[in-house]
Amino acid sequence: MKFLYTLIFLLALSQCLAQKQNVYYLKNDGRYVDVRDSADYIRVVREPDSASTLYNVFEFYKKGEKKLIGKSSAIDPPVFEGQFVTYYKSGRKRTLATYKGGRVVGAEYDFYPNGRIYLEKQYPDNGNLYNDFDNNLIIKSAFDSLGTALVKDGNGYYKGYDDKFAYVEEEGPIKDGKRDSLWNGVFKEYDTKFTETYATGVLISGTATGKDGKITSYAGKRGVPPSFKGGLDAFYKYLGGHIHYPEDELNRNIQGKVFISFVVEKDGKVSNIKVLKSVTPNIDAEAIRVIKNSPLWVPATLFGKPVRVYYSIPISFSLN
Repeated sequence: MKFLYTLIFLLALSQCLAQKQNVYYLKNDGRYVDVRDSADYIRVVREPDSASTLYNVFEFYKKGEKKLIGKSSAIDPPVFEGQFVTYYKSGRKRTLATYKGGRVVGAEYDFYPNGRIYLEKQYPDNGNLYNDFDNNLIIKSAFDSLGTALVKDGNGYYKGYDDKFAYVEEEGPIKDGKRDSLWNGVFKEYDTKFTETYATGVLISGTATGKDGKITSYAGKRGVPPSFKGGLDAFYKYLGGHIHYPEDELNRNIQGKVFISFVVEKDGKVSNIKVLKSVTPNIDAEAIRVIKNSPLWVPATLFGKPVRVYYSIPISFSLN
C-alpha cells in the first residue's frame, strides 16, 4: 500500500511539473527583476485546471516558503478571483479572503503570526471599491493574540496593529461594525498622533499632532488620495495625446504594457519614477518621459495636511 501511495504521489508530481507555467521575480515594491537572486519573492502562474478558465497563482518567499495561493483571470499581472490565501514565512496563514474582479469582497480573515485569528472584516460587495482613505468596511470581530474576543458581532473595543504587529496604530469603540465615539492612535510612518470622534462610522472631527508639534484639524475623512485634475479619464487623455510611439518599435510591430510607479509629492509634482515591468528600453523611456512631464496633480492629504503618496499605473503601447 505504501508503494501505491508513493506511485500516486509521483504521478501527481509529474503532472504538476508538466503544466505550462510562467515564473516572475519581483521586489517588494512591485518591480520585476531578471534574476532570482535579486528578487524578494517569486511568482509562478500555471495554466488553468481542467474545466476552469482561471490561472493558478503561487508566490514564494526567496527561500522557497509559500507566500500566496490564489486564482487569476489574467496571467500577468494577476487579477485575482475567488479564494485567496497569504502566509507568513513560518508557514502559518496570514490572510484568507475572496476576490472578485481583482478586489476583495465579502469576508476577510486576518491572523496573528502565532496562528490565532486577529480580525474578521466585511468588505463592500455593492460595486463600491474599498480604499484605506474611506475605510468603508465593517469590523465583524477582533481578538487579542491569546484569542480573547475584543469585538464580537460588530460591537466592542478595537485595537488595530501595524503590519508587523509591533505596536497599536489605532484603537476605539466599534458599534454595529463601524467606528464610534472617541478614537486615538499613532502612525509612526507619518510621525503623527491623532484623536478622532465618530458617530456610526462617520468621522465628525479629528485633530492630529505632527513630529514638529503642529496641530491640524479635519473632518469627514481621515485622508484623500492624490488625483489628476479632471480625474483618471483626463490623465489617460493626457497620456494618449503626448505619447510618441518609438519609431523602432513601431516598425517592428512591438506592443506591450509598461507598469510605472511614481510618487505624488506634497506639492503635486511627480517624482521617483520607476519601471515596475518593462517592455523595451525605448518604450520604457517614453513612458517615463510622459509621466515626468505630467501636469501637477492634486496632492493627497492625511490628517488634514498634504502627504507624499506612492502611485502605480499601467501604460499600454498598442498599434490597434
